Amino acid sequence: MNEMEAVLQQKVIEVANHVEQQLDAELEKLDNLDISDYEKIRAHRLNELKQMQKQKQNWLALGHGEYMEIYDEKEFFEISKKSENIVCLFYKDDSQRCKIVDHHFKILAKRHIEARFCKLNVERCPFLTERLRIRIIPTITLIVNGKTKDYIVGFTELGNCDDFSTETLQCRLSQSGVINYDDDLLPSETGKKSLIFKSSKPKTIKGRNSDDSDSD
Repeated sequence: MNEMEAVLQQKVIEVANHVEQQLDAELEKLDNLDISDYEKIRAHRLNELKQMQKQKQNWLALGHGEYMEIYDEKEFFEISKKSENIVCLFYKDDSQRCKIVDHHFKILAKRHIEARFCKLNVERCPFLTERLRIRIIPTITLIVNGKTKDYIVGFTELGNCDDFSTETLQCRLSQSGVINYDDDLLPSETGKKSLIFKSSKPKTIKGRNSDDSDSD
């Protein structure tokens, strides 16, 4: 065994010993717990599950879990007041790429009920389209707490192709915090580099009669 191999072997042993010590410490904690401690842990966990279920029901009542179309600007403003996280596609009927986004949103809406997935026709809502400076179709607007957090313009950030995976879009959405997703890299099967997060200046979502001075 040469010197390098000996050093590596020693490092492996040190790491193994450290892990073993941590495990022993955790086991000791469990051994020292009495029945009342277990009951407290169980009660805390049950309360967490109840709160999660209540939140889920609230989301579903607001229309989360389904991909829906918004037909006017008033409806959009109402939704932005009720839902904390919104993923909205600005589209045109004759855009094939918008139909591709439709396909992925139908899947993601059911997968991520923590966000409201919707779409809006730019020709029906010129005021909102102009206010949010939508210039390229499709544009996905990501709204958090009533403010525009980010935009996904076209497919450039999705691999610049039409056949990107649902997971690729899912990952990109998660970078803005609008959905919960642990993996911050693109799925390995895409063979692409990790996505680059491009932040945008927040813009408050308000109606026609609101003062715009604090949002530009």
